[in-house]
Amino acid sequence: MLHLSTRRQHLILSACGALSLAPHRLGLAAAATPATSPVSLPPASGPYVLPNTFVHPLPDPVSGRRYEVWVDLPPGVSAAAAPVLPSVFVTDAPYAFPLVRALRHRVGQRGQNIADFVLVGLAGPPNESAVDMRNRDYTPTDPMKRPGRRQRHYGGQVYGGGADYLRYLAEVAVPAVSSRYGLDPRRRVILGHSYGALLAAQMLLARSALFSHYILGSPSYWFDEGVIFEQLAAHGRDRRDLQAQVFQYVGGYETVGRGERYNREVDLVADARRFQVMLERARYPSLRIRTTVLTGQDHLTVAPDGATQGLLWALPGRGPYTGG
Repeated sequence: MLHLSTRRQHLILSACGALSLAPHRLGLAAAATPATSPVSLPPASGPYVLPNTFVHPLPDPVSGRRYEVWVDLPPGVSAAAAPVLPSVFVTDAPYAFPLVRALRHRVGQRGQNIADFVLVGLAGPPNESAVDMRNRDYTPTDPMKRPGRRQRHYGGQVYGGGADYLRYLAEVAVPAVSSRYGLDPRRRVILGHSYGALLAAQMLLARSALFSHYILGSPSYWFDEGVIFEQLAAHGRDRRDLQAQVFQYVGGYETVGRGERYNREVDLVADARRFQVMLERARYPSLRIRTTVLTGQDHLTVAPDGATQGLLWALPGRGPYTGG
């Protein structure tokens, strides 16, 4: 144990007291505190615009709705002389368009990991709520008009316009964009999440050859008490082939369980597996399907991870893959 003499203790205490004195008492110059004034923010020069993107008004001649398609070309590709490229059409454009664009740039690495593609955002009328648009255009039926259906989830909304919107996509939007930008019909992908995946599933059953690859994220197969399964069963009885590759992703928390991230009522994991089993049992010669459950993800967090895996599956790059 260390012991200090009384005199040494006194000297140390005196030194500590001196250090606590003001700077001018010690003969030291006080540190200057610069007087700073807050920097004013200059006026905004305008909204940020994503480079190499284009907005095309493309109304539906039947309904008269003023839809838009948003197009983004890979870096270095000119709209005037675009090469024949694959394409990815995304539903819910306000969310999915900037997300998938960023994934193509960051993960894709200019074609190294994901093949460069033309991104097409399927947007609703600019004067209409995106929620109203997707409720109406992405759903196959109107539960309010079907006797005996539980209606507590659907009050105050318009549903059941899926068939009309699919016709618009097949006869107007996809042909117009494909012709204008010279898209490769053998590598045409549709990516949808939730209701958007429900819409893509309807397209798979109604006009499967329109897209080569279907990325179905957290599909809302529960809608209207699982009416999509009724449609799938009817399609299987018709023995029509489905010419498509299908990738389903769903979050591990998207099942019923205890905990704040689990679903309370609907089991999207079980529904996705049921959809795959029904497709496999129908024995469609040209169909290939795989389903992946992403652990640690819920309905909101799963979209970026699932979209990334779907793009790597549908449009692999020239390789070798690099994660650095």
